This record gives sequence, structure tokens and C-alpha cells, in this order.
Amino acid sequence: MAADRRIVIENCSIATVDAQDTEYASGYVVIAGSRIESLGAGRAPEDLENVERRIDATGHLVTPGLVNTHHHYYQWITRGLATDHNLFNWLVALYPTWARIDEPMVYAAAQGSLAMMARGGVTTAMDHHYVYPQGAGDLSGAIIRAARETGVRFTLARGSMDRSEKDGGLPPDFAVETLEGALTATEATVSEHHDASFDAMTQVAVAPCSPFSVSTELLRQGAELARRLGVRLHTHGSETVEEEQFCKELFGMGPTDYFESTGWLGEDVWMAHCVHMNDSDIAAFARTKTGVAHCPSSNARLAAGIARVPDMLAAGVPVGLGVDGTASNESGELHTELRNALLINRLGAHREAALNARQALRLGTHGGAQVLGRADQIGSLEPGKLADLVLWKLDTLAHASIADPVTALVLGAAAPVTASFVNGRQIVEAGRLLHVDEDAIARSTRAEARRLAQLTR
Repeated sequence: MAADRRIVIENCSIATVDAQDTEYASGYVVIAGSRIESLGAGRAPEDLENVERRIDATGHLVTPGLVNTHHHYYQWITRGLATDHNLFNWLVALYPTWARIDEPMVYAAAQGSLAMMARGGVTTAMDHHYVYPQGAGDLSGAIIRAARETGVRFTLARGSMDRSEKDGGLPPDFAVETLEGALTATEATVSEHHDASFDAMTQVAVAPCSPFSVSTELLRQGAELARRLGVRLHTHGSETVEEEQFCKELFGMGPTDYFESTGWLGEDVWMAHCVHMNDSDIAAFARTKTGVAHCPSSNARLAAGIARVPDMLAAGVPVGLGVDGTASNESGELHTELRNALLINRLGAHREAALNARQALRLGTHGGAQVLGRADQIGSLEPGKLADLVLWKLDTLAHASIADPVTALVLGAAAPVTASFVNGRQIVEAGRLLHVDEDAIARSTRAEARRLAQLTR
């Protein structure tokens, strides 16, 4: 779309999620090219030139697009397995299967994961992919290709593992890389795919998997590599009690102190889960501006516990939301995490004061943009920011008696997505993806899931 062509969305409620939480009961948004040009209360200006399209959004809430900050796409083809396991037993049960994945499987799984998120309001997605079996093909390229075809903004957290069963880790020996191989492949992925520009559609982060699947040297050299290349860092942290025990037994310290000793705290770092954090851990994250990807459904599915999100936010820790892998969150949707983040955190120490609906929406939008390092570009609706936004339909039976649109979106039934835009380009129309064939993806993912199951019998 040429920069001077405009799309006008009007007659809608708007939650901007800007610093003042500005909202309009009835307002408009003007998109010019890939940017938000203007927005406000009432009707759009009548004298706009080069208006390509006007959308009457009566009955809709417009929000920033949702930002997913933690996922494992390959798990789409192992959904519904080990459903009554905790994290460690779940990993032990599934690693032998995951170690058999190849490029066609990963591509199909990425298509399925991305499609499910995009049709549910996600405009910026990420994937933490860390399983690279020998001879499996170009797995990173397959994931990036699927994201490009779907039309979402994307961060690949290029993961790695070098601590296998023979070294006291969990993955099978043939499913891990060497230290040198992991670092070399990660640098090559950054060199080939990372785009540092303002409106970048593809970025890459350095992302060794977790303390119990990578060596100390891979963490340390991975951090050095990321900072030399100018990209972000991502890993799993403090997910379970067992992880804390593992770190104390092996390294003589808890996960947060261990991460700090290897260079893994800082404003360029975000970690998934962070369930078992004490006051000192939270203070360290706040001091260093280390981000957190909160994954409430997965944490519940694997009985990991309740993350102290209200305390993190009060301390100034950047927090976003994550779907996590679809073998521990079978729905694969981020908009359900808005509701689950609010409800599950109210079971914690703060009870009804833990989170409210607007805080939950902020976690899923601006908070996610913060932890991905893109808050100046996306995550709120403001003039000059990229036009990543969603139109949620709230005038059906499901939300008819809820007066407040943000409450309806967060606490009500899953709201239909009438339209979703990334860089001003529409990717969803009436709940269906515009640029990929959902039915073909469903067939492909079923076939690849069957093929993987046959390989592991």
C-alpha cells in the first residue's frame, strides 16, 4: 500500500493502551500506509484525501494487536499427550517424540500455531524453537516462512540445547547440538534473518533453552553473542520448584542468581514463566529491567504454580503474555490468556486486587511489546506507531449485556475478530485468515502429527 493511501475505521469503541490508558466510547482510527496517522473521539475528519476504504465498526472494540511473547510451535503436532504430568515428567514423556521432528513437520506445526493465534487477534508472534535434531533440515527457515505467509510480525527466538541425557540433562543425545554448533548456527540465523528496522516483520533473538538443558558455557557465550550482534536474549526461568532445586544442587545458587552470574539479566533479556520468584528475585529483575513472559494456562496445565505477576508489576518488571507450546496449552490462543491471567492471579495472595481487565489487556499488548523490545513501534494505538490493530465484535449475544467493552473482551466469551491489521495490511476478515488456507493447514497438521506418531511407535 502506498504511504498516502488511507483506511478509516470509525464508529467504534477504542482502547489505546497508551501511557494514560486513553479510551473512546465512540471514535475513529486513520491508517496511512503502515502507520497510525490519527485517532480520536467522534467521526473521522471529512476532508481526508486518498481514502481507499472506510470501515463502519459499529459494535466493535478496537485495540492494539495482541503480542505473544513465548511459544513452541513444533508442539502443535503433539497436542493432547501427557495431560496429567508435571513439567519434568511431561518433558521426559515427550522429548523422545520431539527428537524425531523434521522440516515438513515443523513447517506444518508453525502454520497451525500461527493460524490459531492470528485468527484470535495476535499481530506479533514469536517462537522459541530449540529442538534441532541432526539432519532434520532448515527448521528456522521453515518457521520464518510460515510466519511470513500468515502475515504476522514475528520474532524467532533461535533456541539451543547442549546438555543431553549423558550430561545429566533431559533431551536424548541425538536431539542436542554441540556448544560450537549451536553458537555458529545461531549467529548464522541472526545474520540471515534479523531485521533491525522500525517496521521489521522478522527479528531473531538468542535463546538457549533452560538451565537443565544447556551448559553454563552456552548461556555465557550466548549472552556475549547476542550483545555483540545487537539482538535480544530469551530463555525459560524459574518455572518449577524442581528447577530451583536443580540449580541449587548443580550450581550452588537459585535460578536468578545463576542467570545473573552468566550475564542473563538485563533490559535486553526476557524469560518465560518465572513462577517461583522470591522478593530478591523480583527486585533483581526490576533493577535490571529483565522482562517476563507470563504463561498462565501452561503454568496451570503443568501444575507449575501461580506467578507473582502483581508483585512484578508493582516493582516495575516488564511483563507480557505467552501462549507457551501447544502441548501444554492445547487451545493455542493468546486472547484466552487475557482472561486466564486475570482469573488465576486472583487465586494468589492479592485475591480480587491482583489484576483488573485493563491491566490484563495491557499485559497482552503493550507489556508484550516491552519485553520484545518494540514498545516504541507497537503495543498501543498512537499516531506514528505501526498500524497493528484488531477489531473485536462485541454486539452479539455473547457480550450483549456487558456495558464496558474492555471488561467484555477480557472476562466475556472469546470475542470474534472481524478484522486484524499488521503494518496496515489486513490479515483477518470475519474471523478467517486472508493469506493462507486454514482448511489446508488443518489437513497438513493432522498428516504430520500422524507421521510423527508412526516414527515414535
